[in-house]
Amino acid sequence: MLKTNSTPQTLISIHKPFLSGVGNIASFTIAHKSSISITKRPIKIQVPRRATTCIKALLASAKKSADVKAIITVLPSVGDTLTHLGSSQGLDIADDLLGKSLLVELVAAELDPKSGVEKASIKSYAHKTGTDDNEIYYESSFEIPEDFGEVGAIMIENEHHKEIYVKNIVLDGFSSGSVEVTCNSWIQSKSDNPYKRIFFSNKSYLPSQTPSGLKRYRENELIILRGDGQGQREKGDRIYDYDVYNDLGDPDSSDDLARPVLGGAKHPYPRRCRTDRPRTEKDPLSESRSDRVYVPRDEAFSEVKKLTFSANTVYSVLHALIPSLEATIEGNQRFPSFTDIDTLFTGGLELGDTPRIGLLGNIIPRLVKVVSHTKNVLHFETPEMIDRDKFAWLRDAEFARQTLAGVNPCCIKLVTELPLKSKLDPEVYGSAESAITKELVEEEIRSCMTALEQKKLFILDYHDFLLPYVNKVRQLKGTTLYGSRTLFFLTSNGTLRPLAIELTRPPVNGKPQWKQVFKPCWDATGVWLWRLAKSHVLAHDSGYHELVSHWLRTHCCTEPYIIATSRQLSAMHPIYKLLHPHLRYTMQINALARGILINANGLVESAFSPGKYSMELSSVAYDQLWHFDLQALPADLVSRGMAVEDPTAPHGLKLTIEDYPFASDGLLIWDAIKQWVTDYVSIYYPEASLIQSDNELREWWTEIRTVGHGDKKNEPWWPELKTPEDLIGILTIIIWVASGHHAAVNFGQFDFGGYFPNRPTIARTQMPTEDPNDEEMANFLKRPEEFLLECFPSQLQATIVMAVLDVLSNHSPDEEYIGKEIQPYWAENKIVKAAFERFNGQLKEIEGIIDSRNANTYLMNRTGAGVVPYKLLKPFSEAGVTGKGVPNSISI
Repeated sequence: MLKTNSTPQTLISIHKPFLSGVGNIASFTIAHKSSISITKRPIKIQVPRRATTCIKALLASAKKSADVKAIITVLPSVGDTLTHLGSSQGLDIADDLLGKSLLVELVAAELDPKSGVEKASIKSYAHKTGTDDNEIYYESSFEIPEDFGEVGAIMIENEHHKEIYVKNIVLDGFSSGSVEVTCNSWIQSKSDNPYKRIFFSNKSYLPSQTPSGLKRYRENELIILRGDGQGQREKGDRIYDYDVYNDLGDPDSSDDLARPVLGGAKHPYPRRCRTDRPRTEKDPLSESRSDRVYVPRDEAFSEVKKLTFSANTVYSVLHALIPSLEATIEGNQRFPSFTDIDTLFTGGLELGDTPRIGLLGNIIPRLVKVVSHTKNVLHFETPEMIDRDKFAWLRDAEFARQTLAGVNPCCIKLVTELPLKSKLDPEVYGSAESAITKELVEEEIRSCMTALEQKKLFILDYHDFLLPYVNKVRQLKGTTLYGSRTLFFLTSNGTLRPLAIELTRPPVNGKPQWKQVFKPCWDATGVWLWRLAKSHVLAHDSGYHELVSHWLRTHCCTEPYIIATSRQLSAMHPIYKLLHPHLRYTMQINALARGILINANGLVESAFSPGKYSMELSSVAYDQLWHFDLQALPADLVSRGMAVEDPTAPHGLKLTIEDYPFASDGLLIWDAIKQWVTDYVSIYYPEASLIQSDNELREWWTEIRTVGHGDKKNEPWWPELKTPEDLIGILTIIIWVASGHHAAVNFGQFDFGGYFPNRPTIARTQMPTEDPNDEEMANFLKRPEEFLLECFPSQLQATIVMAVLDVLSNHSPDEEYIGKEIQPYWAENKIVKAAFERFNGQLKEIEGIIDSRNANTYLMNRTGAGVVPYKLLKPFSEAGVTGKGVPNSISI
């Protein structure tokens, strides 16, 4: 029992199970007997009653309620909607007719007060009663003895021959009102899994507050979810365990497809979900690949008809569209002209007539238009950026603006010292000092040192990160690489002006280090060299964005949080309930990524500059750059010199560049999340002793640090977890990364990268000035446009990336946006409900603030002629590629 005091939070100390509402409001269900067994759903209303009699009324009503009905809502799977044939389907229909489809058991919340043992559960078979709105209803009836007490949990045994997806269970018949239990879970057939599924009440309990009759069930359920670490995982399993990334390569198919294991001392990396597939024959450290990658069953909701996520469309693009493109586009040819690039948006690309694409018009209608019974045309919508300004990609102002308001706005840093110097070993990589000298900079601005002192110099720095891989990457066919630095100057109107780009190649094969600085020019040759240098930098930025800002910082680093949450926090735990909406579906999209996006010869390796070293580079970034504490947006901004702490400023920070859309909008979302988390945590942990005595919470945080992110377990920057403030900080980071940060780096991918000259993913040719020969230089001087087109991605690379970016930027029709819809288990607690309503109100207010900022003509990094307003952190959106909307979780 929580310690009582005079604050409203003490209401949470009434930790009775879920038999009614909380406080002065009770939830009732009026069940229309003439229709409840056919198609109608329960109608919920709220009736006031006296708070002082709340608990007594609950107990009395439970004892007097002899006849109770359970209405189980099941969602049909895709298989159910496509066919009613097949032996298992027929047997299940027969079982439904016989009324032996689901065995439902009610579990008492408390032990028998006389014997001190668990009360016998009350059992009843459920029978199918009808369907409505794509939902299937089952009903069972119970006779509850007077001394049974409160219902604390419900167990279900699936007598069907195939799995079912249960949305919720409503108990109706108590005089105090109906009771809803949220399930949202697959239940395997009894023949496949003999364990009965248990679903606890919607009420939250700290471990020490668990009703006596539920303690054993709470502990046993966690044991099931952890598994025993043995055996290959099967589709229906619900086991969460850890493994290294040893399934990206395919050495048995080809030596060239072998990849190092990521995770461990040599290549530090977060852990992923264990599948335990057989090891490869050639490499005993690597796990063999298969068409299906296991994720715990409740993480894979995409087969439910009403929860069809865009992950299915990604799969369709990669498995159906790409083979068609490979059959249509020959070789590794470049686009002949910019007009041919424009054709992808104006006329489209006719795909070959192959059986693979027969259903593509239905699966991805935005991309594939059926022009006849046998032909499909790949037709891209024009990205908003190009629709507004066809030549925006050429402008230096737009190049600079996108470092603050584009799809990768989290890499720009303040320059704090000159000259710029590398930290790499000069004996291996050549001179450490940058070729961007003070003299070169002062050809563009009046005083270099004054600009430095006034915090007006900024840099996009991929020099030390990429340079160790330059010579390795250059041994690959069809790509090249440099280390790069790009310097910017903050103008008086708050925009950035590019000053210089430095490209560096380390010593190789007896050749000394090569480096050259390119600047905006007024002569023809200099202009084209500058455009080529920008293309190389953009390819570097695209690779870093996809591998680090996007994959590593969100998808990859979040998976250990998901595993630890399911292994260590009971579904009854309030922190589990807080985190669950933000961790859903991520493991499924990550498994898809391991199968076809980040795997050997997958999309990233095939179309991004680092090639086969892509994932190895993300490991380097994790080792050198990833700190949990710096995933907090304020700490990240301060660490990059983009803000300083200022208690008098909004959000406690003063931005170095006031018009920094990602930062200014992101801080609004960050503060709203933190306030919601603060309100929520204070309800359940009004004092530090409750944090310290919570064994589930302690094991959760320990496992995240020492197992899920075990390669960094000894780092000093891990926060402690001793006080409510510590917990608030940790949870805010996790939720921000899964929602705001991911939205900022994901849903603008098509708008900024769909027209690939704006953000090429690969640079295929070297600068003509690196090792010039007469023929190459003559060709460059004669036709520089062709030289740029040759440097860009090939036709096949570009169209594949464009198709995937289109899908990844898409919001599904059933997207769950942050703070928009309250979870059922929060709605039953009026204090939590009030806190959520405050959160929802803040997010609606943020929508208006962002709109007003985008209408402010003085904010030139988000407004202006042809400029796409910065909407990526607007909380809500419609379905489709909208360039806005912050989902709860990383679901695509």
